[in-house]
Amino acid sequence: MIIIKLNATDSTNSYLRRLYSSSAIEDFTTVIAKKQTQGRGQRGAEWESQEAKNLTFSVFKSLEDFSLTHPFGISMVVALALRKALQSFLIPQLYVKWPNDILSADKKICGVLIENVMKQQDIVASIIGIGLNVNQVEFDNLPRASSLTKITGAIYDLDEVALAVLNQVQYYFDLLKEGGFENLKTEYESCLFRKNKPSTFKDAEGLLFSGFIKGVSNFGNLQVLLEDNIIKEFDLKEITLMY
Repeated sequence: MIIIKLNATDSTNSYLRRLYSSSAIEDFTTVIAKKQTQGRGQRGAEWESQEAKNLTFSVFKSLEDFSLTHPFGISMVVALALRKALQSFLIPQLYVKWPNDILSADKKICGVLIENVMKQQDIVASIIGIGLNVNQVEFDNLPRASSLTKITGAIYDLDEVALAVLNQVQYYFDLLKEGGFENLKTEYESCLFRKNKPSTFKDAEGLLFSGFIKGVSNFGNLQVLLEDNIIKEFDLKEITLMY
């Protein structure tokens, strides 16, 4: 495993993509930056992080030797790896907020941005960007954000946390490669935030509605039980969970 440490870059995902496009790189090559000037999250959101307080890093994963029937397996692998790594640091009440945010109780501590590399119709690699709040304690205008330090009161070694995450990412990708999609899906659904609890959602038009999260489809759509006792599937662009 090659780890590249940078003082600053625009985005670790962008840096890794440029590296991949210019030369062959080793599987699980990781880029860690103390500071990102253009960090990105899901749905085009910016990812803000205090310099040298948190982990902002990206991992290159080759998928050329995978039989990847359901690409959502990548998202499940990353979410489960993060959760398992954080459990080793005794972070309490860890949940996955669909599709792959990590929460402790109801506070967001980690976001993920996965960008797949395509050749023709096949995914040949993934660039997995992870932003994990570790030692930051102040979050201006972000009432739902938290960090490992805010939750436990302890200060963490960033390298130790990063290595724990990377080891679990490797482990869970091995499980996926061995054909463990269904078992991974069962584990993923077992730790879904607000599963089987009455929840409020916002649709693409901004309208609010209620329902119960029941699980995810093999394609990663969220399955929600609606008031008329019908389970409907939504993709990431169609629905937002409002906590």
